[in-house]
Amino acid sequence: MHDGRLHAVVFDMDGVLVESEHLWEENWTRYAEAHGTPWTPEDTRSVQGMSAPEWAAYLWRLTGEPEGGPEGTERSVVDGMVADFESGRVDLLPGAEQLVVSVAARVPIALASSAPRRLIDAVLNGHGLAGSFSATVSSAEVARGKPHPDVYAEAAGRLGFPGTDCAAVEDSGNGIRAAHAAGMTVVALPNPTYPPPSDALALAAGRAEDLDDVGRQLDRLLAPARDAERTV
Repeated sequence: MHDGRLHAVVFDMDGVLVESEHLWEENWTRYAEAHGTPWTPEDTRSVQGMSAPEWAAYLWRLTGEPEGGPEGTERSVVDGMVADFESGRVDLLPGAEQLVVSVAARVPIALASSAPRRLIDAVLNGHGLAGSFSATVSSAEVARGKPHPDVYAEAAGRLGFPGTDCAAVEDSGNGIRAAHAAGMTVVALPNPTYPPPSDALALAAGRAEDLDDVGRQLDRLLAPARDAERTV
């Protein structure tokens, strides 16, 4: 475990800052059923943490490779998610705004999300949080999605720190695995509907009950603000 003097924080978005995991499942299910294919909880577990191109390819193959290719599948599902956001269905989790603002006042923060870029931007801009983040990365912008470390490594690099200098906040098994593989100290916020498996939780340095608890754990892990500045 890290000595506690961490200098940056990288947040996941879905299930950590916003209540949206169930909406992804709804939209995957809707697309599959529109193409005559059932969508199961096992399918959800399989694709959680994947980048949009990765889950779109999975869904496209599952539904018999419909016309439009994986790109069309991705566009259809993301259109549904954006519509859900615009209709007010993608809500911030309790305490998310306060946590983001308070941590950003202390150390640089980034976002490492499996959501596509246009949804990340819509959510952060729509909820007034975009200005708090020094960097945001979609896993569609790196080679591999979670559980691979790519999106977390890229987020840390954009902040100017190695992964070992960063804390990460994650709710899913694949997300915890990804952040841990990038060398980060992970605070797990287990999703109650889609709980991470025990082997993933074992990789986390701490397990939080809610975002207030996340804040307390980060407070113990982070360097004092004056020491958190990057040295050139």
